[in-house]
Amino acid sequence: MKYKDIVKNPEILEYYEKGGEILEELGYTDHSIIHTKLVAEKAAELLHTFGYSEREMELAKIAGFMHDIGNAINRNHHAEYGAILANEILKETDMSIKDRIQVVSTIANHDESTGVAADPITAAVIIADKTDVRRNRVRTKDPILFDIHDRVNYAVTKTKLEYDMEKRRIILDLSVDENISTMYDYFEIFLGRMTMCSRAARMFDAKFSLRVNGQKVL
Repeated sequence: MKYKDIVKNPEILEYYEKGGEILEELGYTDHSIIHTKLVAEKAAELLHTFGYSEREMELAKIAGFMHDIGNAINRNHHAEYGAILANEILKETDMSIKDRIQVVSTIANHDESTGVAADPITAAVIIADKTDVRRNRVRTKDPILFDIHDRVNYAVTKTKLEYDMEKRRIILDLSVDENISTMYDYFEIFLGRMTMCSRAARMFDAKFSLRVNGQKVL
């Protein structure tokens, strides 16, 4: 089973369709396949940068693409639900047991409420997921209706995940319109995620940094 097959799998796509309906009703930002493809690609890029194998990059892409399918069941514990769904789907493929368990474990551990980065593949997916902050994740078009998550994402005009290999740093570089959202807002909702990224970076013997408008803030 390859990533190119996973992104076309009709069952996975149906789960994302249903999950999107639920999250839109709840007022969440975008968690569609646009988000999950970005997570897959960024996770693979991170592993490539730190010298990991093509197989590990492929597993990170598969886990990254599938990581949010549990939203179709319920937003609460969506990581655990997603892992169970992924296990059932991947059982029907030619994926080895070891690789399937890796993907399932990565999905189960990507959420900051209960997850942990116990291996590089999971760490890469966590960092890719938690650093996907961007304006076009906001579903609500009327700023008057923005909640804090909408304001923070909408305020981000540019985002880039960078690597300083000499200093062993993984850097989330953001351009933020502070007339829309303050850094206090950002840390109110993202501190737990940034802490999870910092712990995940240790898997690569690296440190995680946040730079906003050219200034290091973490």
